[in-house]
Amino acid sequence: MLWRRLPSHVLNGLSVALGIGIVQVVVELAAGPLDAQLASMGAICASLAHLGDRTARAARRVSAAALLASAASVVVLGLDGRVVAVSFAIGLVVFAARMLMAWGARAAQISFAPILAIIFSLALGGAGSFRTASWVALGAVVYVVWTVVAARVLEGRYRVLAVAAAASEMAALLRSRAAHVLAAPDEAPQAAWSWVDEEAALAARLQAARELLFPSVRTAHDRRLAAVLLHTIELRDVLLASQLDLELLGTDTVGSDLRRRLARGLVAVAEGVERARDAVRDGTVGSDPTAELAPCVKGMFHDLAIDEADPRTRLLPVLVNRLTHLTEDLARIFAVLRGQDEELPLTSEELASFVAEEGWPLAALRAHLTPASPVLRHAVRSGLALGGVYLLAYALPWAPHPYWLVLTVAVVLRETLDATLARRNARVIGTVIGCVVVVVLVAVTNAAVQRVVFPLAAGAAHAFVAVQYVLTAISATVMALLQAHLVAPHDGMPLVERLLDTVLGALLAWAFSYVWPSWERRTLPASVTSALDALRAYAVASVDPRADAALQRRRRRAAYDALASVAAAVKRSGVEPARVRPPTRELFTFVQRGNALMAHLTSIRLLLSRRRAPTGTPEAARAIEETTRAFERALASVTDGGASLAPAEPADLPAEPPERLALPWLLRRMQIAVVDATRAGDAARTALGKLGAT
Repeated sequence: MLWRRLPSHVLNGLSVALGIGIVQVVVELAAGPLDAQLASMGAICASLAHLGDRTARAARRVSAAALLASAASVVVLGLDGRVVAVSFAIGLVVFAARMLMAWGARAAQISFAPILAIIFSLALGGAGSFRTASWVALGAVVYVVWTVVAARVLEGRYRVLAVAAAASEMAALLRSRAAHVLAAPDEAPQAAWSWVDEEAALAARLQAARELLFPSVRTAHDRRLAAVLLHTIELRDVLLASQLDLELLGTDTVGSDLRRRLARGLVAVAEGVERARDAVRDGTVGSDPTAELAPCVKGMFHDLAIDEADPRTRLLPVLVNRLTHLTEDLARIFAVLRGQDEELPLTSEELASFVAEEGWPLAALRAHLTPASPVLRHAVRSGLALGGVYLLAYALPWAPHPYWLVLTVAVVLRETLDATLARRNARVIGTVIGCVVVVVLVAVTNAAVQRVVFPLAAGAAHAFVAVQYVLTAISATVMALLQAHLVAPHDGMPLVERLLDTVLGALLAWAFSYVWPSWERRTLPASVTSALDALRAYAVASVDPRADAALQRRRRRAAYDALASVAAAVKRSGVEPARVRPPTRELFTFVQRGNALMAHLTSIRLLLSRRRAPTGTPEAARAIEETTRAFERALASVTDGGASLAPAEPADLPAEPPERLALPWLLRRMQIAVVDATRAGDAARTALGKLGAT
């Protein structure tokens, strides 16, 4: 069925559109079209926090957005158009709203609700009253009720779609890894950055699925979804290990043939993951592709033209094993989808530990009450920008619509210059297209059709804000112009003013990005140190055969997230002024080394868990103890007194494959992991030194 193919953000956007439409229709029938538009303002503000989420959390967040939006409306409407007082109030409300980001990304939509409420209130032209504010608040309250209803109906579907989205991203990563295997040596740096981006995208999908699934795994269906998600996470880890030893393949004829075969195997696994995604999403399970894939993997090198004395022959069983591990995990996914009951490796409490904490502790806010905080700086910058732009609007020749200028600055001015530039361009393009769409709509449709289009535009703007902002800008322009037209249809369509406000507002937002900025180099020292600590914690846990599985998983996720945070900051810094840019090359080297270390740690963990490498022998116990100490030294931060180690040359590839004799492979892998840990630590300390020196 077509509706089953709707992604989560589109389904969520449709539910938002329906909710706003219900508020509009109910109030219009009860009180008339003008009050219906007022109520829809409150509903739109509250809907900002309505995401595809668990019912309880969605209700809490939408309620918070509704309360803050209603309070902001009362403040602005109560000042009754006194320009200076309104400007001052805008600055204070925006500052307070932006400080909500002290509690992290989960507060982003809530923090924008009072800002949007301010803009809607300004659009009333100073004609506000208690009655007007009451209708806005009523619309927000009614939408809260709708949120609870919609979330309860759709929560199960959101869970399914979250797991399907994670599988889809996993398949994309497999295909990307296949392309990287075939990449030429001169393409390696770009491929490495691309890999970091793709890893970050997958990590975001995996965490979104965890947030929906792990707090409450009660039914058999929930357990199956959780099992599929856990196997997908394992696939990601095994895939990470697939990049190891590729430099040993060479670039001659044999090496190129090896790379092509390995890439074909990864693509075949990706196709299987895509079939699993479709099965999860559509609820129909076809045949298991691993039944045909497994024999092909086992024999993928049988007809390879390679001399028996070639040292690469020792690597062939390892390559087969890696693809076999991927195939085995894929087979487990299909077994679960066919209804096989599988006991989850983690308890309910352990699963819940992977979910972000709820609540709003004041300690989080206090930590940002310092000039060094990016949150405080952006809050001050935003308050000054929106309050000042409101005053500026009255000095312009087209002053009757100052709220348009405020709106553009509000949506374009982001926490970072990189995000602001992206929003600036998308906003201008989207506004131009949206104006054209509205001209056509008003010319060829009547008011009844326009009232239907209005909530649909609101839902579309909501759905694509984090996916494709140009579509959000188009939809928001259609929504805003239609709303003004429906309230006062005889006032005309001031499209030229709208376009001028958008261009000027985008330029002002860009300019305000340089007011008390928080350049990436300010936060990178803490991010690099955190990443180093996370790598050390995971490295120690990965070589400990007695380590708790849940602890290993938590530390693994922390290390992934920490490295992704550093990589994202470095990428964002690329558009910043040259004089404040961080040492990109050194930071890139650290991220590369960190990811290489993660691959080795994954390989060690697989050798310990799947190959059952003997760890009770004196040789293995001694190697594990020495490796643990080496990790502690190599990945120590500057303040911990970390010192560079002299990397030793890794041992030759063992003669016996790991399924016959795993211990030599384990010892070699630990030796190489120590080398990579040393290089990662040295790269981090070099980057920290340069960050502190300039």
